[in-house]
Amino acid sequence: MMTVHEVSKIAGVSIRTLQYYDKIGLLHPTGYTDSGYRLYDDTDLDRLKYILLFRELEFPLKDIKNIISSPDFDRNKALEQQIELLKLKKEHIENLMNFALGIKMLGVKYMDFKAFDRSKLDEYSRQAKELYGNTPEYEQMQEKQKNRTEEEEQLLADRFMLLFKEAGDIKDKDPSSSEAQDVVKRIQAYITENLYNCTDRILLGLGKMYSGGGEFTKNIDECGGEGTAVFLDKAIQIYCGDVE
Repeated sequence: MMTVHEVSKIAGVSIRTLQYYDKIGLLHPTGYTDSGYRLYDDTDLDRLKYILLFRELEFPLKDIKNIISSPDFDRNKALEQQIELLKLKKEHIENLMNFALGIKMLGVKYMDFKAFDRSKLDEYSRQAKELYGNTPEYEQMQEKQKNRTEEEEQLLADRFMLLFKEAGDIKDKDPSSSEAQDVVKRIQAYITENLYNCTDRILLGLGKMYSGGGEFTKNIDECGGEGTAVFLDKAIQIYCGDVE
């Protein structure tokens, strides 16, 4: 048996929190000392473990009480679900960290780039549909996009623009340089991961689109500086080589 002070120290929660859990019926101690201090056994600590896990996932206390008090509560299944939710939370935090690092790298004005406007994203989607509307790649993009929120789509677009900014930072170098080729490689990987399978043939087509004028060229050059789109096209051609 452990006292409330010992449980507080081990679990990293305050004594007041444990007292509150007792008060609302979320976690009753197994017993009390002669002086009236709460005592907890291993079963109580096991229950506390699940309470804290659900709290980390921002479940309301009343919902946690209903979940872990239910006769159908399956601890193994609950752990599996919590692990998946924590993975999603980790991914979300990593995305936010990358976004914040991008803002730091680009400066405050990064948030003012017209290339990040929702209207531009819609234009990209429209042009992509015209180019790939009847292809497996377009279907892949539609499938990946259907469960994303507008905020998630915006974050993906913003992170994509960071790659164009990187290309702009080295546009005065040789397009065949290791730095330029690395940016191209990461652009291809980013498209494949988040939109569709970006083969070398498709990447070559994108390079021509980037440097061909219109909204794509304008937005990329606004992000990386004049000449970035043309530089990227040249780097992509070198990266892909002779594609049959």
